[in-house]
Amino acid sequence: MSTATEVPVAHATTGAVAGLGRVVRVPVVGLTLRVQPRVVGVLGVLAVVLLVFLVLAVGTGEYPISPGQVISTLLGGGDQSTSFIVETIRLPRALTAVLVGAALGAAGAIFQSVTRNPLGSPDIIGFTAGASAGAVLQIVVFDGGSGAVALGALAGGIGTAVVVWLLAFRGGEGVQGYRLILVGIGTSFVLVGVTDYLLTRARLEDAAAANVWITGSLNGRGWEHVVPVAVTLAVVLPLVFLAARELRMMEMGDDAAVALGVPVAAARNGLLVLAVALTAVATSSTGPVLFVALAAPQIGRRLTRATGPGVGVAAMTGAVLLIASDFAAQRLFPDQQLPVGVVTGVAGGGYLIWLLWNEWRGGRA
Repeated sequence: MSTATEVPVAHATTGAVAGLGRVVRVPVVGLTLRVQPRVVGVLGVLAVVLLVFLVLAVGTGEYPISPGQVISTLLGGGDQSTSFIVETIRLPRALTAVLVGAALGAAGAIFQSVTRNPLGSPDIIGFTAGASAGAVLQIVVFDGGSGAVALGALAGGIGTAVVVWLLAFRGGEGVQGYRLILVGIGTSFVLVGVTDYLLTRARLEDAAAANVWITGSLNGRGWEHVVPVAVTLAVVLPLVFLAARELRMMEMGDDAAVALGVPVAAARNGLLVLAVALTAVATSSTGPVLFVALAAPQIGRRLTRATGPGVGVAAMTGAVLLIASDFAAQRLFPDQQLPVGVVTGVAGGGYLIWLLWNEWRGGRA
């Protein structure tokens, strides 16, 4: 593919690529983008759905607010009581759901592309189990507050990633996808055992708090939970998009990627660091929300029917999945709010059963 510097004009130019959409070159910023109309359309639809759920999540509850009032309040209007409910109580929770869903969706897409395996998800590889163990350790042993629990989850997730990477590393070959998954699954089982042991030794109130956290919950989320995820996404996503070519080439296999000039080991390690950062910060904000990182990239690919990692679509799909799940968690039982992890677990399990059923039927056909 031609580089942006080969285009002698200062404005964006486009060219058609058969079967791959259109290539847009922007020499001023040195970028070459491949635009597919169906992908753009899917992103547009997902953005509209996301905004609808955002308005509904902010507007419904014990104090109902009409969509018009919600939009007016977000734009600076509304009375004092409405502004307090929207901006202080409900909006931070909704934005946390959107941002954590986007982070998990993007991380899942990176993991699945790097490992070349649809099971290459932080849920499966064990990073969320590490975050859970770190958070439960803070709750049960150190009686930590919410900030300490978040730091414990962050340290647990990153520490688990380092251990998995070291165990999966082999000199001369680096980290192969299948080894990463196998080592991650084994590490996950060990960490689940550690978490269960800590829960058996905990006081009743600590065990209850830890159980809520490890299920994944958005209850009581404030702006202090929004900011870290937003900053991480703002830093990490541009880096992932800049590495989109390397990510796409690695999906074809290491040999093909090396032949095309990709430094496979360095690219894989760098992308894994970015994915771990997204997963760790997201999990520290809400707890381990299951199946979003696993399902979002696959749903995004089925919607777009596009090749390549599809990190942007996966992030948008994850955001929609999590805010829709949280909306359901708050409204299914009016007298009790469910942790969002319960809804994502049920929906994700149902999705996997449907996926396996379709694969089985396809095999029989």
